[in-house]
Amino acid sequence: MNSTSKMPVLFLGHGSPMNAIEENEFVTGFRKIGKEIAKPNAILCISAHWETKGTFVTAMQNPPTIHDFSGFPRALFDVQYPAPGSLELAQQTKGLITKTEVGLDDKWGLDHGAWSVIKHLYPDAEIPVIQMSIDYTKPARYHYELAKEISSLRQNSILIIGSGNIVHNLRMVAWNKLNEEFAFDWATEANETIKHHILNGDFQPLIDFKSQGSAFNLAIPTPEHYLPLLYTLAFKEDNENITLFNDKPVAGSLTMTSIKIDTV
Repeated sequence: MNSTSKMPVLFLGHGSPMNAIEENEFVTGFRKIGKEIAKPNAILCISAHWETKGTFVTAMQNPPTIHDFSGFPRALFDVQYPAPGSLELAQQTKGLITKTEVGLDDKWGLDHGAWSVIKHLYPDAEIPVIQMSIDYTKPARYHYELAKEISSLRQNSILIIGSGNIVHNLRMVAWNKLNEEFAFDWATEANETIKHHILNGDFQPLIDFKSQGSAFNLAIPTPEHYLPLLYTLAFKEDNENITLFNDKPVAGSLTMTSIKIDTV
């Protein structure tokens, strides 16, 4: 791929799969970001919904749209996001990573952590998209350091997106407040503390999230939705700013807080 302008990096709080077809303030926030940034040559997405033993990147010409959920309306299962893949970006990503052997996957496609948000940034599905999996056997620091190995992709006009949620505890969802702006005290504490560290460039406590107390433990009961944030933060350089958007809680135990990292 031609070396062009340096792309920003995004972490998108993707929330419910229904955000793919609903009209709400979070969808508006995704669309706004899509209009603010330059159009990339391709997209690499690290989604909470592709966990593997080992690290893989999707490597097919036409990745399928994966409906990896149940219990939602038929209209959501009917959504297709027919973005092309990029064998070139898959090979380039594999070649940059020395920390582990990266496998080329021809079976996964695009899960809802990817397509449910990318479709709002680029509704025409014209930009190639690949995903990189999260190795569930590795600790947080491993993922943070692995991300740094692919930071040069940004110089090739590759948009890197982490997709998850900073606070994500489905077992404690307030089902009677699914569509309301509401957070339990521990969710607010964790989200505000994490944002403080993010905006101050103090990433060490975020890498050591398991040692930060009970609010963090409740906010991050399992790491898969949180780790895409660490991938995103690993790309920040000294001359770059971090801005927050969609910074609201829903249903008590989820936050939609999203970030953009871009050159000053």
